[in-house]
Amino acid sequence: MADNARAKKLADLIREVVAEKLQRGIKDPRLGTHVTITDTRVTGDLREATVFYTVYGDDEDRASAAAGLQSAKGILRSAVGAAAGTKFTPTLTFVPDALPENAKTIEDLLDKARESDAKVREASSGAAYAGEPDPYRKPEDEASE
Repeated sequence: MADNARAKKLADLIREVVAEKLQRGIKDPRLGTHVTITDTRVTGDLREATVFYTVYGDDEDRASAAAGLQSAKGILRSAVGAAAGTKFTPTLTFVPDALPENAKTIEDLLDKARESDAKVREASSGAAYAGEPDPYRKPEDEASE
C-alpha cells in the first residue's frame, strides 16, 4: 500500500513538473500552448512513467507535438529528477490521450440517439393504440358472459 501511495505521489509530481516545464522552460515551437498534460502513471518500482497528453489542433499539430515531446524527453526527465530528489529518475514515455476522441464518439452516438428519439416521437404523435383504450378485463365484463 505504501508503494502505491508513493507511486501516486511521484506521478502527481511528474505531471506538475512536466506541465510547468512545457509551459515555461522549453522554447520548442512544436510544444506551444496547445499541449496539455492530462495524466501520469508510474510503475510500482518507480522506474517508468507514462505521461498522457492531448494536443489542441489537427493531425499535423499532434504529430509535431509528439516529435517535440520526444526531443525534449531528456530535459523533462532532468527536471523531474531535480524536483523528485529520488535515487533513480523514472524514464518518461509520452502517450497521446484518447479521451478527446472517446468523448467525441460518445457525443456522436448521443446525437444519433436524439435524432432517433425525435423520429419516433414524430411518428407516434397522433397515433392511436391498437385495440381498445383499456385492454384489461374487469369483473363486470366477466359477469355478463
